[in-house]
Amino acid sequence: MSNPSVLITTSMGEMLVELYADKAPDTVANFLAYVDEEFYDGLIFHRVIKNFMVQGGGMDMMMREKKNKAPIKNEASAEVPNEAFTLAMARTMDPHSATSQFFVNVKDNEFLNFTAPNPQGYGYAVFGKVTEGQDVATKMSLVRTKNHMGHGDVPSDPISIISIRRFEV
Repeated sequence: MSNPSVLITTSMGEMLVELYADKAPDTVANFLAYVDEEFYDGLIFHRVIKNFMVQGGGMDMMMREKKNKAPIKNEASAEVPNEAFTLAMARTMDPHSATSQFFVNVKDNEFLNFTAPNPQGYGYAVFGKVTEGQDVATKMSLVRTKNHMGHGDVPSDPISIISIRRFEV
């Protein structure tokens, strides 16, 4: 069976993403549960850092965090590195705290990779890759940002997630 895909439609364009159900099954199942309930519709990419990544999936336009499900186990592995245009789960300092937020790496970010099963080495679980629309992720990563409501690196002009839907390739 092939890996599932989703279409992320944003105010800046579309990205087609292959999800790595074969490499991060629990993470993909968690993400698809949010997708299937249309959780991401109307949220924003609230954190953008040039030449690094774009993060979204948890905040609305007013920078209010949307209530999400329980955290999941970190499935980061050395075999699935944080390379350019991969999707990874955002989390707190607790390696097993990822819920709905994700980010798109816009370059190879080796320092986010799994190195050991301890708090310093867990890294960030990669669970997919943008296969079409990489230019959209790049364009998003270059927008002007500001500090807003206690958050840094917030796009000056909001980048909204219009929808994320399963996509039959």
